[in-house]
Amino acid sequence: MRTLGKGPALAVLLVDVLKGVAAILLARWLYPWLEMPEGRVPWTVCLCGLAVLLGHSRSVWLGFTGGKSAATGLGVLLALSWPVGVGAAAVFALVLALARIVSLGSMLAALTAIALVHVLPEPLPYRLLVVAGGLYVIALHRANIGRLVAGTEPKVGRSAPGPQSS
Repeated sequence: MRTLGKGPALAVLLVDVLKGVAAILLARWLYPWLEMPEGRVPWTVCLCGLAVLLGHSRSVWLGFTGGKSAATGLGVLLALSWPVGVGAAAVFALVLALARIVSLGSMLAALTAIALVHVLPEPLPYRLLVVAGGLYVIALHRANIGRLVAGTEPKVGRSAPGPQSS
């Protein structure tokens, strides 16, 4: 958003969310043709969810670098368990509206997803994926955590003081 503006930033956000949704929906759609026992569906779907999170942040096409998997993770959540995804998105939006810090919203949304997946009746594979994915998203934000502690993390609408990754 700092480089190209709001329009392109929203387009990238939408593509990243849809990437996560597509991975889960594709796994569910293709599963019947794999002729595997029905009990393995949640595990297989979760492996696809984990793959899309890792693929987003460690892209082969970008020299094993990439984003922080927060938006792609939201897409995975929405397709896996929409109440968890909506809850995480609501926390992100609230934090963004109040603090205007994207990284803080992303990390608190990940923690919210972890809490919600344990409160709602979700299968074990989904719970494990959300915990692993949420912790992974937070770990990818370690530089942001340092800037938050130092009070130098940029807010939406303000330019960053020097090089940074969000």
